[in-house]
Amino acid sequence: MKSSLPKVLMLGWEFPPIINGGLGVACHDLSSAMSDIADITMVVPKTSPGFKMKNMNLVGINNIDVNSFERDPANYHTPLPFRLHSVAADIDPYHSENIPGSASGFGSDNATSGKEKLEAFNIDSLYGGDVIKKVMQYADITATLAASMPFDVIHAHDWMTMLAGIKIKERTGKPLVMHIHSLEVDRSGPENKGWVYELEKKGMEYADLLMPVSHFTASNISKYYGIKEDKMKVVHNGSSPVKAFKSKRNFKEKTVLFVGRLTRQKGPEKFLDIASRVLEKDPDVRFVMAGVGDYFRTVLEKSSYRNIGNRFHMTGFLNQEKLRYLLSVSDVYCMPSVSEPFGLSAVEAAHFGIPCVISKQSGVAEVLSGALKFDFWDDKKAASYILNLLHDEVLSKKVAEDASTNLKNITWDISARKIINAYSEKQFI
Repeated sequence: MKSSLPKVLMLGWEFPPIINGGLGVACHDLSSAMSDIADITMVVPKTSPGFKMKNMNLVGINNIDVNSFERDPANYHTPLPFRLHSVAADIDPYHSENIPGSASGFGSDNATSGKEKLEAFNIDSLYGGDVIKKVMQYADITATLAASMPFDVIHAHDWMTMLAGIKIKERTGKPLVMHIHSLEVDRSGPENKGWVYELEKKGMEYADLLMPVSHFTASNISKYYGIKEDKMKVVHNGSSPVKAFKSKRNFKEKTVLFVGRLTRQKGPEKFLDIASRVLEKDPDVRFVMAGVGDYFRTVLEKSSYRNIGNRFHMTGFLNQEKLRYLLSVSDVYCMPSVSEPFGLSAVEAAHFGIPCVISKQSGVAEVLSGALKFDFWDDKKAASYILNLLHDEVLSKKVAEDASTNLKNITWDISARKIINAYSEKQFI
């Protein structure tokens, strides 16, 4: 390790090759970029035993010595500086609707043995069962691990690692940075304020610095959580170079693509509305929706009711190879998100030279200025943009080229440097 550089203890919930969504990819790419200018130790619940990162210490709880945690159970539990209501929940960390809490409070007295803690972190169940219990277990184990680690800054990613970051700060007094990739108000709507919302609010209040991935997210933190923006430093996501290519498609119609989880946040029903409007004017267009989620059946049924099923295709889950094939045959990318903290899928589409039509209610709209933008509720405008792009080759080429120019300023190296500069400005290092 490079001892002259600042030491960062980074806390993540997932990491390649064991990933569920964009957070794991973002953590990997960001920490990789930061590893050139900082000593990074990344602690996650699970790592693949053979997976290594250059210039970075990657620690998976599933790979540590169980017995070392069984000698003094009292050391597992660092009290929280605030009280949370406990809740038993079977949730997806990125789709957590309002969760009813119990009357009891969450503290650090509901202990289990070190062996029980570790057994919860098997690869198949990280996102199944009681996720909140896993978050609590991760916090206790990580705080114990951190007690013997040298570091200058704690850097926690999203709500699943907030408890860990808080407990480590309580034990060590080191500054706590919370990197905000997504909020409960984005996922479930501002009216749903359950356990996750409560943790986010109290955690962000306790942190020394917040790093939202966009000004849009910073505004939501201020509006819905009551935290002043002078406590925040916006660090937009970067993107990794993509080897783009074009493929020959097996049909003549032009293609409009949507990629994302089929949840309220991503606006899949809006995409269906937009498709309906476009197909009224031009029936020779195919709309492809790639992704899975709670809205899959709803959108499938609605597309059937509207008699557009032969032009509206839902692929379900696709691996990266198949997603990139879709990008290689698409003419327009559409991101109609209701509340999107960033939106890396639009950046990847831009790497493939696809003109993008994106929601103004997104972080990526701040950096992808070449894209055409609409308010998520204005499906009429979105449809108009798509029709213009499909029928005007000059416009389509210009929009794609403008976005391509933007990509020069959307890199993980830039994001990494902003983070280190923020540490320095706050005198954390």
